[in-house]
Amino acid sequence: MFLVSAPDRPLEGVRIVAFEAIGPVPLATELMEELGASVTTVARPGGNALPSTLVPSTSARGQVVSCDLKTTKGVRYTMALLTAADVLVEGFRPGTLERLGLGPDTVRAEHPALIYARVTGWGQHGPYATMAGHDINYIGLTGALHAIGPSRMPVPPLNLVGDYGGGTMFAIVGILAALVQRQRTGQGCVVDIAMIDGVGALFEPIRRLRDAGMWLDRRGANLLDGGAPFYRTYATADGKFMAVGALEPAFYTAFVRGLGLDPAELPDRLDPENWIALSERFGEVFMERTRAEWQGVFDGTDACVTPVLSMDETGSHAHNEARATTVEIGSPRRVATAPRFGP
Repeated sequence: MFLVSAPDRPLEGVRIVAFEAIGPVPLATELMEELGASVTTVARPGGNALPSTLVPSTSARGQVVSCDLKTTKGVRYTMALLTAADVLVEGFRPGTLERLGLGPDTVRAEHPALIYARVTGWGQHGPYATMAGHDINYIGLTGALHAIGPSRMPVPPLNLVGDYGGGTMFAIVGILAALVQRQRTGQGCVVDIAMIDGVGALFEPIRRLRDAGMWLDRRGANLLDGGAPFYRTYATADGKFMAVGALEPAFYTAFVRGLGLDPAELPDRLDPENWIALSERFGEVFMERTRAEWQGVFDGTDACVTPVLSMDETGSHAHNEARATTVEIGSPRRVATAPRFGP
């Protein structure tokens, strides 16, 4: 997936063995691979049931080995791989690798410096631990799904929040922290990455706003959930959209003036009683021009108003082109390395 090499590869020399999975595990290993780690993916004979075009199941450039973990030979081969590795990453249901003879107690008895990272939705223990689930289920238990969407019903935020936010990113954080700890102690550890834990941590700032009386526990009624007329999207004359994030007073003033309106003639923006009327007024104005025309008005200003691009449009936007955020190596375009490193 990530096909541009980082100018500095901070994970050079880190050896990762990952068990074939979908969702957060392969993305985590791909990101670490792009930063210099070497990745070997242990795949089941015959491959994963889901097509790789739907949910990539293996690393972009690393070695993939086929291994039947239900055989003694397969377990021995995998154990040999692990004894030469720094990190194991797996996304099975709790107890799966223990039943195969590759649980953390067994493996780390042979290789105590190994970091054993376990990525699940529900975690390694609890009433739901062995239940099947997907991103939408995990974020549903955290309060995050309840908070997203219009007032009628919650809307799944793709699978960005649970799988890739609470799963992938917390897996990487946990693995990197364990690598730092191992530098001090010489010992590895088991890292339990549960998506419900990761999403809960990501959602904590919103909870704190609620606890401070600055957030209502209902959808479409708050500053950041589409309820505020100055933090939402608006349709344009050509059926496209603009994103508005004019939270601070100075940015709001620039936004309103860009619309050709006088802030002094509008009702108090911070009073939720005025939000419907303001949203309707702003919506009427946005419908007078195309997205490109509005981009011409707001580009280069501090109004915090930008176009909402489709996936096909992102590569040709001037800012993305300047940063080379996507690269063309074959087809289709791919995302470039993130984060970037320099002197």
